[in-house]
Parts: sequence; structure tokens; C-alpha cells
Amino acid sequence: MKNSKAFSKFTEPFQALRNKLFTKLYLAQTISLLGDAITWVGLALLAYQLGEGRAAVILATALTLRVTAFIIFSPFAGVLADRIDRKKILYVTHFIRMGLVALLPFVTAEWQIYTLVFLMNVFNAFFSPTYRSVIPQVVDKKLYRKAIGLSAATYQILGILGPGLAGILAIWLGAREIFLVDAATFIIAGILLLTLPKKFLNAPEEDISKKHPTTWQEVTKGIKLLFGNRYIRFALFIELVSAMAGAFILVNTIVLVKGELNLTDKEYGWTMAAFGIGAAVAAFVSGVVDKTKSRQVSLIIGALVLGLSISAANYLNFSLLLVFWVLAGLGQSLAEIPSETLIGENISGEEQGKVYGSHFAFSHLWWAISYPIAGFLGTNVPEKDFLYGGMLTLLLLLIVFLFLRPRKKPKISNQYKFKA
Repeated sequence: MKNSKAFSKFTEPFQALRNKLFTKLYLAQTISLLGDAITWVGLALLAYQLGEGRAAVILATALTLRVTAFIIFSPFAGVLADRIDRKKILYVTHFIRMGLVALLPFVTAEWQIYTLVFLMNVFNAFFSPTYRSVIPQVVDKKLYRKAIGLSAATYQILGILGPGLAGILAIWLGAREIFLVDAATFIIAGILLLTLPKKFLNAPEEDISKKHPTTWQEVTKGIKLLFGNRYIRFALFIELVSAMAGAFILVNTIVLVKGELNLTDKEYGWTMAAFGIGAAVAAFVSGVVDKTKSRQVSLIIGALVLGLSISAANYLNFSLLLVFWVLAGLGQSLAEIPSETLIGENISGEEQGKVYGSHFAFSHLWWAISYPIAGFLGTNVPEKDFLYGGMLTLLLLLIVFLFLRPRKKPKISNQYKFKA
């Protein structure tokens, strides 16, 4: 009986896939996210080809431009989605990104990488919020929360697992050829988007004519709700800890494997695949590991394992590096996945959209802070960059734990408890 209940709880979010329109949207999103992961692993290999010793700076700059585009343009994309044809936004931005990705195999200079990465993510910043705004239009209210939860969890999981899956592809294909695989994923996702019926995607007429709060009022409210809940606030700052360690993994692993260990693209692929395997295992057990309301156990253990794992990286041989990257993947999943769940559990359904939007912006802001630090240390102290990165991660964890950890509220005395 207990097993059947646990299985039912595990499969609950997938009930939204009974809706055929949402299934198409969800598949398009999943395929697109996999393509994005392929792009970032390909960029790491390409950065090393172009710069070798400067690879960490090139990659850190490119990734910083990526999250900068999200932070600047995402808040306005939701407003645009309420005013013009949403289907058009989805497929136009999608196919433009496909064209930009297809140019990456022909890049010969750093500035070309920066230009293409920024432009790709300007259009991605319009695609992602529009995608979320479409979900309420295609699913019933009773399935809406499940659909949002499944979509958010997939975004979170593939953000961690993606580099590992892309690493496996990089083992068999060259640095430039995997961009063509990414372009192919865009074609598949684009076909799914084009088959969506336009009439179900746009906001209802009465909603458009109704007077709404201004964009800035909505953004401000989302931020207040995000930081106002002690559980969500703690999880959000643990994501800063995770982003710091994750930036070192994404930016500096290529230099560690190919520069310090003198290995090939194939070994780099295996290293990122090991990270993805660890993340996958933790993604499936995170709900079982910690069932508390605050998810503190998962968040703290995950961030601690992540910080300790990267601290040793500069002193490991290839075999041990694979083991430690599996542990790092475990840590990052445990530290990041609870955040989306906590929003779903602690924020009312009608307010979740703006809170998810604020969370999206702040979680990317953490990476925008972390990437330049990882690039600077990777370039200036390549033989100790992961050691310093691990120490910085653990210091941040200590600060967040001491000052932001949710504490039990004092018990309310009886004279207040029974007051009308």
C-alpha cells in the first residue's frame, strides 16, 4: 500500500501529460533544453580551441553574457506575451535561435562567440516566459499546478543533467559538429511548436481589456513574495552557493582536463558525463532524502558535498576526478531542485507565475556573479582555481547557514491562540 502511494506521488506531476497540447509544449521545451546543454559543452571545447590558456575567460564571458540577456529581457517578455500572438513569439524566437546555433561551427574569433551567445539568449529570454504564460491556456485549472511543476522540474533537472548528456555526445563527435546536433533538436522542437493551434495560446480577450497592475508593480510583488518566505529565501541563497561551485565546474573543467591533465576532448566528455550521472541519481532520490517542510537537510548536504568535491579537483588524477564529479553532480541536484518545489508548496497558485519569474531572474543573477569569479581564478591561478573556488563555496555556505537558516518560530501562547 505504501509503495503504491509513493509511486502515485512520484507520477502525479506527469498527469498533466494527458493533455495533448501541453504534451507538445512540454516535449518542445525538453528538446530545446537538451539542445542548449549541447551548445554549452560545445562552447567549452570551442573556447579551448580558440584560446587554450584563455579558455576560462572566454567561457566565463560567454556564460555571463547569457545570464545578462536573461536578467535584462525576461521581465519584459511576459508583458509582450499578453499583447501579441504568443504562438508567433514561440516559433519566431525559436527558429532565430536555431539559425544562430547553426553559425557556431564556423566561428573563428572570440568576438563572434560573444555576439552569437548574447543574441541567442536575447531570443531565449522571450521564448521561456512566453512558454510559461501559454501553459494556463492549454491545461485545465486542476492540472495547472502539476503542469507548472513538471515544466519547472524539467528545466531544473536538465540544467544539471544536460552537460553530462552533452558530454557523452562530445565523446563521439567533434567540438564543432555537436552544434549541428543542437540545430537538429531545434528543428524537431520547432515542428512541435508549429502544430500548436493558435486559438488556444493567446490570453483571453477579457484579460487583455482588463486593467492590470504595471509591469514594475508585478515584478516588485514577485520579488517581495520570493524573499518574504523564509524557506524559499534560504533555498534561493543556497542556489548562490551552488552557482559559485557550478560556475567553476562549467568554466574551468575544460582547462583542468585538457590543460593540467593533458587529456583529450573524449576525456572531457566523460568528465561532464560523470557530473550528469551524479545529478541524475540525486534528482530521483531528492524527494526521498528530505521530506521536511524547509528541505534544509537536502539543501545543506548538497551544498556541502558540492563545495568539498570541487576543492580537491586540482590534486586528482583522471579516475578520481570522475568520482568527485559524480559527487559534485549529486550535490548540485540536492542543493538546487528543492527551490522550485518550495515555491509550489508555499505560494498560492495565482501568485506563482510572478514568483517563478523573480526566481528565474535571481537564480541567473547568481550565475552572472559567479562566472567572472571562476574565469578570473581559472586564468590567474589555474593550478589552484578549484581549491579557491571550493573554499569560497564553503565560506558562502557558512554565511548563509548562520544568517539565513529558517528557525522554528516561538510557540504562540494560549491567550493569543484561542482569540477570535
